[in-house]
Amino acid sequence: MSQSLADNPILNWTERPVYTDIKAEHVVPAIESALAEAEKALSDLEQDPPSTWLGLFPRIEKIQDDIGRFWGVISHLNGVRNSPELRDAYTQAQPQIIAFINRSGQSQAIYDSMLAIQANEGDQLDETQTRILEASLRAAHMSGIGLSGADRDKFNENSRKLAELSTQYSNNLLDATKAYRHTLTTTDEVAGLPPSFLAMAAENARQQGHENATAEDGPWAITLDSPSYLAIQKYSDRRELREEVYRAYTTRASAGDVDNKPIVNQIMPLRQEQAKLLGFENYAQMSLAGKMAGTVEAVETLLLDLRQAARQAGADDIEALRTLARESGAPEAADLQFWDYYYWSEKLRTQKYALNDEELRPYFPLPRVLEGMYELVGRIFGIVIKQADGQVPVWHPDVQYFNVLDQDGTHIADFYLDPYSRPSEKRGGAWADVLVQRSKLMAESGKEVRIPAGYMCCNQSPPVDGKPSLMTFQEVLTMYHEFGHQLQNVLTTIDSGLVSGLRGIEWDAIELASQFMENWCYHRPTLESMARHYETGDPLPEELVNKIIGSRTYQAGYMMLRQVNFGIFDITLHKVEEISENTALEIQQQVATETLPLPLVPEDRFFCGFGHIFSGGAYAAGYYSYKWAEVLSADAFAAFTEIGLDNVTEVQKLGRRFRDTVLALGGSKHPMDVFIDFRGRKPEPAALLRQEGLI
Repeated sequence: MSQSLADNPILNWTERPVYTDIKAEHVVPAIESALAEAEKALSDLEQDPPSTWLGLFPRIEKIQDDIGRFWGVISHLNGVRNSPELRDAYTQAQPQIIAFINRSGQSQAIYDSMLAIQANEGDQLDETQTRILEASLRAAHMSGIGLSGADRDKFNENSRKLAELSTQYSNNLLDATKAYRHTLTTTDEVAGLPPSFLAMAAENARQQGHENATAEDGPWAITLDSPSYLAIQKYSDRRELREEVYRAYTTRASAGDVDNKPIVNQIMPLRQEQAKLLGFENYAQMSLAGKMAGTVEAVETLLLDLRQAARQAGADDIEALRTLARESGAPEAADLQFWDYYYWSEKLRTQKYALNDEELRPYFPLPRVLEGMYELVGRIFGIVIKQADGQVPVWHPDVQYFNVLDQDGTHIADFYLDPYSRPSEKRGGAWADVLVQRSKLMAESGKEVRIPAGYMCCNQSPPVDGKPSLMTFQEVLTMYHEFGHQLQNVLTTIDSGLVSGLRGIEWDAIELASQFMENWCYHRPTLESMARHYETGDPLPEELVNKIIGSRTYQAGYMMLRQVNFGIFDITLHKVEEISENTALEIQQQVATETLPLPLVPEDRFFCGFGHIFSGGAYAAGYYSYKWAEVLSADAFAAFTEIGLDNVTEVQKLGRRFRDTVLALGGSKHPMDVFIDFRGRKPEPAALLRQEGLI
C-alpha cells in the first residue's frame, strides 16, 4: 500500500474509524485499493478452490468483511453527513462495488466448490455451517451464477443501474426535503403551535439567515423533516397551513430537477427484468424467495386478513374524528382530509385521555429516556450500557458513544447514537446499522474475537434554547425500536461474521427484536423509570402513566390500515409485468381506495418519497415485513405478560432465554426455529390483534 493510501482514514483503522479525518477525496482511492486487494484474494481462491468448508468460507468471510467495513463507513457518512462532494465520490465508487459483488457472486469456481462441499461434507456440517452454505448457494443464484453471455452482461448492467437509481432517488428525496422553505412571521400564522415547536422553528430560521429570530417573536421556519412536519399537522389551528404543508410533504421529489417519478419508472422494469433473468415470474416472487414468508400468497393473505380485521375499527376511528370536528363547529367535519387527521386525532386524544405530546415532552428528556431504557435491558438481559463519549472520534458533536458490558464486566460491544434531525445533511427516518460484526476470524492479534459495533440514527427534535431534547412519546417508541435492532447486533454470540448479529437473518424476521422492545414502553414500571421532568426531576404523574397505557390502542384500526396500505402497494407494484408512466400512481390510488378510510388528493405522490422500497434494499417487495415481524414480536412479548411483567425473577429467566435465542443466534438458524427455541411453539397472530385491541 502506498504511503498516501496508508494515511487514508477509511482504510487505516482497526477498531473504530477516525470519522473526523475522513474527507470526500479519500473515498475513491480507498475503494479502489480495497477492491484491488479483494480481487487478488478472490483470484487466488479461484486458482485453487478448496474442497472443504473450513478451507473456503473463512476466506470468503475475510474478503466480504474487508470490503464491507470500508464501504459501510462511506455509506454511513453519505446518510448522516451528506454533502455535494461526498455524494459525488459515493456515486463514483458505487459502480465499482456493484461490479465486484457481481463478479464474486458469479464465480463459477467458488460455486462449484460450494456444491462439492455440499455433496462431500453436507452431512458433517453443523447447523450454522449448513445455514451459511445454503445461504451462499442461494445468494450465488440471486447474483446470476446461472447466467452466461448476454444474459449475464444484462444482469450486471442492470445491477449497476439499479444501485445508481436507488442513490439518485435517495438524493432527490433529501434535496427536495431540504429545499422546502416556508416562513411564518405573525402570531396569527402560528396559532395553536406549541412553544417547543416555536423554539425549534426559530432555530431553523436562524440557520436560514434570520439572525434575530426568537421563539416569542419569530420569524419561524417550517421544514419537511419529521419533527416540523408532524408538529404542523398536529397543532396548527390554520387548516390552510396544514393543507399546504401536507401537500408539500406528499409531493416531495415529484417534480422538477428532483422528480423521482422517472426514477421509479426506470427502477421497476429493471427489477422485473432481473427477476425474469433469474427464472422468477416477477420481482415480488424473487424477493420472497429468501424471506421467512416464502411466497407472495402468504404475504397477501396476512395483509388482507389484517385489513379485514381493521377495516371497521379504522372507519370507526375516522368517524370519531368527524364527530369531534362537527361538535366543535369545524367546517371540515363534512369533508375530513388527511391534513385534518393528526389535528383532530390529537384533539380527540386530549379530550379522551387528557393527554397530548406537549404535556408529555418535559417528562421525556433524552438523557433520562436512555437511562431508563438501559436500566430495563440491564434488568432483563443482564448487561450494562456505559456512556463513553470522547473514547472515539465521531462524525458530529451530537453523536454519543456507548460500551456494552456483560454482567461480569466483560466488554462485549459498542454502538454510536446519532439522535437529532439535521435536514441539511442527514436523511430522514430512523435506522440501525452495523459498523462491524462479531467475528472470531477478524479479531485483532492477541484477541479472541472482534466485538461488534453499530449505529443508531434517529431524527428527533434537537436541544433548543438550553433545554435537552424533549421527546414525544412516539420518539420514545422509535428509540426503543432502533435499540432493539442494535441489541441483536451487540448481543450476538455467533463467532462467524457471515451470520452473526443482524447478518443472515431473513428480512421479514429482522423487526422482531425492535418491535418487541416497543412493548416495554407501555409497561408501568418501565414507563415510570424513564419519565422524569427535565427541570424538577419529578416522576410522570400516575394519571399520565395510566393515560399513556390506556391510549395504546387509540386509533389502532386506522394505523393498522395505514401500514397495510403501504404493504399492499409495495407487493402489488412488484408483481406488475409492464410498467407505464402512471403505473405506480394508479396502484397507489387503487390500493388506497380499497384500504384507507380517507380519500387521497389527486396530486398525492407518496411513492416518490417511499424510500423504504426504492432506496432501502430488502424492503422492496418486503415492506410487509413490519407486520410479519409484528406477529412474532407480539407473541414473544405475550410470553412475558403470561408470567407477569412484575414477576422479577421469572422475567429475568425469560429475558435470558430471549437473549440466548432471539438476540444471540443471528442468522445461524432459521428464524422459525429461533422463535420456537424461545417460545416453545410457532407464532400465533391472535396476540397481535389482541395487542391492538382488534379482538
